Amino acid sequence: MNRANEKTSRWQTSRGTMQFMVYAAVCLAILLLPLVVQDDFMLNRIARYLVLAMVAMALSLSWGYAGILNLGQAMSFGIGSYCMAMALKLRTVPVHTGSDGLPDFMVWNNVTQLPWFWEPFWSLPFAILAGILLPALAAALLGWFIFRGRVTGVFVAIITLATMIVLNLVIIDQQQYTGGFNGITDLAQLELFGVTFDAYSSSTYYLVAISLTLSLFFALAITRSKAGLILQAIRDQEQRVRFFGYDVALFKTTIFAISAAIAGLAGMLYTIVMEFASPTFLSVQLSLSIVIWCAVGGRQSLLGAMLGAILVAGVQGALSESETFLDTWTLIMGGLFVLIVLFLPNGLASLIDLGRRRVRTPKSPDNRVAHSAELKEDRT
Repeated sequence: MNRANEKTSRWQTSRGTMQFMVYAAVCLAILLLPLVVQDDFMLNRIARYLVLAMVAMALSLSWGYAGILNLGQAMSFGIGSYCMAMALKLRTVPVHTGSDGLPDFMVWNNVTQLPWFWEPFWSLPFAILAGILLPALAAALLGWFIFRGRVTGVFVAIITLATMIVLNLVIIDQQQYTGGFNGITDLAQLELFGVTFDAYSSSTYYLVAISLTLSLFFALAITRSKAGLILQAIRDQEQRVRFFGYDVALFKTTIFAISAAIAGLAGMLYTIVMEFASPTFLSVQLSLSIVIWCAVGGRQSLLGAMLGAILVAGVQGALSESETFLDTWTLIMGGLFVLIVLFLPNGLASLIDLGRRRVRTPKSPDNRVAHSAELKEDRT
C-alpha cells in the first residue's frame, strides 16, 4: 500500500510539473508574439482578446474550483475599467473646460465642481489600487451576505446578476458624473515609469501579456495550495467540509474576492487597450459571454478558460467582420456552443484528459491506483 501511495505521489508531482510547463509554454508564446506580428492594429486586437482571457480565467477560479457561478463577473470588470478611465480622463485636455479642468461631459451637464469621489483619481497609484481593491471589496461584502446565509446554486447566480444590473443602471442614470450611455471617452494615454502605453504599441501589448501571465500563475498557485484543495472539496461536498470544522463561508468569500480583483485588473487593462470606458462593460451580454468562454474552454481549467475566451472571441471577431457570415455569425456561434456543451460538457480542456487516458492504460495494480487518482484529479 505504501508503495502504491508513493507511486501515486510521484505521479501527482510529475503531473504538476507537466502542468506548470504547459502553462509556461503558452505564456511564453504569448510574450513572443510581437516578434511575429508586426501589425499594430492586430497587436491591439490580440491584446483585447488577452484581456478577455484574463477575466474568463478569473471566473474559472471561482466557478470551476469553488463552484460559485458568478453571473455578475462583468461588474468587477466594469468597476476596474471606470477606475482607470477616471484617472486618465483627468489627465487629458477636454474639448470644453470648466472650472478646475472639469471633464467635458460634466461641463455639458452643467456640473460646476469636480465631485468628491473623482478627486482621489488625480493620483494614478490610487486609481490602480482602486481598480483592484474596489471590485474585491464589493465582492467580499456581497459574498459575506451570500455565503454567511448559506445561499448556494442558482440563487448565487441570480443575486450577482441582479447586483450588476443595478450598478449598470446607476452608471447610466448618473450621466453628469459617469458619462451615461456614452461612457468616459477622450482619455489620455497611460504613462507609467517613464513609459507611454499607446493602445496600438507593443508596450501596451506587453503590459497586458505580463499581467495575464502573473495573474494566471497566481491563480494556479492558489489551486495547487491546501486552500485550493479545500475549495475543490467545498465545490464537491460542501456539507462534509463544514462538518470537518472549516469555515466554508470564509473560503468562498475569499476566492470570490480574489476572482473579482483579477477581473478588476482586466477591466483597467481593457480601458487602456480600448481607450474608453462604457456601461456595456457591465452589461448582461458581456457577463454571459464570459460564462460561455469559460464553459467552452473548460471551467475546471484556468488555461482552458483562458484559451476558450481567446478562441471564441477571435472566431466571433472574424465571423462578424466577414461579408459571408455577416448575418449568420451569431447563429454559427450559438451552434458551436451547443455542440461543445453536448459532446464536451467539461469543455475543450477535457480533450487532453481523453487523449491521456487512452494512452495510459492501467495494467498493474500500482498503475490502477495512479489511474484512479488521475480520474479524480481536476482537469489541467
